[in-house]
Amino acid sequence: MSIEAQFNAIAQEYDANRKRFIPCFDDYYQGTTTFLAANLPAPKRVLDLGAGTGLLTSFWYRHFPGAAYVLVDIADEMLNVARKRFAGLDNVSYQTLDYAKALPSGGFDLIVSALSIHHLEDGEKRSLFQRIYDTLPPGGLFVNYDQFCAGQEEMNDWYDSYWEGQLASSGLTLQDLAAWKERRKFDRECSVAQEMEMLSTCRFPTVQCVYACQKFAVIVGKK
Repeated sequence: MSIEAQFNAIAQEYDANRKRFIPCFDDYYQGTTTFLAANLPAPKRVLDLGAGTGLLTSFWYRHFPGAAYVLVDIADEMLNVARKRFAGLDNVSYQTLDYAKALPSGGFDLIVSALSIHHLEDGEKRSLFQRIYDTLPPGGLFVNYDQFCAGQEEMNDWYDSYWEGQLASSGLTLQDLAAWKERRKFDRECSVAQEMEMLSTCRFPTVQCVYACQKFAVIVGKK
């Protein structure tokens, strides 16, 4: 089953299980977004790559409800959940496309992504980061909330086994865990250090990891 089909299949229950799959959910999504928003001027246009159900956008929207948001995902069933989440809001729009191949047209001063880019091979990541850099204006910000390997085999085994243990006791069903293991086959994780180096190579002058908790980290690139 393709990655698009896998995410379409779990679209309806995706949000309900996020806190189980991400033990550091509150700090990762809410705390980090609050920190970043407190240090940013209000963006005019925000692009969410691999937006899925609109979960990440919902945290940014709390801080900047006047911005225009464009949500992009390859799985249209995921975006259908987002359409329901933001029903009645005319400043949120949706595009079903593969952002690894092209970004939507139009300027964006903030580009965000959550738990999506780690599905790309390293070469695809580099190409995407270059397109993001080229799209942003001076001072524009890219924020990637993602899943990473440790960058060292033994420590990565620690990260993975601890995460799996947390999931096993989280209340997820056997069906949920089996589907998660299938989705893991599409993971192409790099380390935080590797991704920061990629962003620096793409000429982002400011690159910083602003949050990290084992498998999960948030990396910022400012143009």
